[in-house]
Amino acid sequence: MWLRFLGTGTSMGVPVIGCKCAVCTSSDPRNRRLRTAALLSTGTETILIDAGPDFREQALIADLCQLDAVLITHSHFDHTAGIDDLRPLCWSGRAIPLYGSPQTLGDVRARFAYAFTDTSAGSTRPSLDLRPVVEPFTVGSLTIQPFDVLHGSWTITGYRVGRLGYITDASALSPTAWTLLRDLDVLVLNALRYEPHPTHYSVAQALEVVAALQPRRAFFVHMNHNIDHALASLDLPEGVAFAYDGLEVQVEL
Repeated sequence: MWLRFLGTGTSMGVPVIGCKCAVCTSSDPRNRRLRTAALLSTGTETILIDAGPDFREQALIADLCQLDAVLITHSHFDHTAGIDDLRPLCWSGRAIPLYGSPQTLGDVRARFAYAFTDTSAGSTRPSLDLRPVVEPFTVGSLTIQPFDVLHGSWTITGYRVGRLGYITDASALSPTAWTLLRDLDVLVLNALRYEPHPTHYSVAQALEVVAALQPRRAFFVHMNHNIDHALASLDLPEGVAFAYDGLEVQVEL
């Protein structure tokens, strides 16, 4: 299974509009971060994790032509604003299964209400099959295990697929998550910045999670413009890296 990082940035992306800091003006392409999203591919199944406001650009860069499912971690704008851009991938006439917690999918249905009502004859709209997740489910040959993640006062969703654990926007893990995330080949985890934050892991907190779970490899995402990729990477232990947009890694199933 291959994991492609479509975006690795926080809600404002990097560069930040109007900012002239060293990272936002950097010539290092690894410091350009679209909003966090990822693509899983087995050669048979293709699964998108989150569809934020940069999804159209991300899909074009990745030459994305078909999707079997979308996993949504939570309904914040930077993880769902690109749902309308799923329209070209619905032209086969089959609704795209979109998975998330009941709360998340309720927010999606409200925010994209036009996709679920028969109005505006002649206009296109995304064809979505909302599938609430509270227990493991399958997409083709893949078994996907959802688990709770705390995002400040929100409870959002992380996913385990084979030996991949995918978490974004976490400030703490549920007891179930700690158990479920053992024996990973790859752990994807948010690491917003160096300073503590009330709703996201800092780099130090993310490193503590990695040390406790001991995956074979860990990749940090959802970084803001405090993180200079080249400089920050010098301080990471072996087996841990800051991901960057376009990075592809192979994951054991």
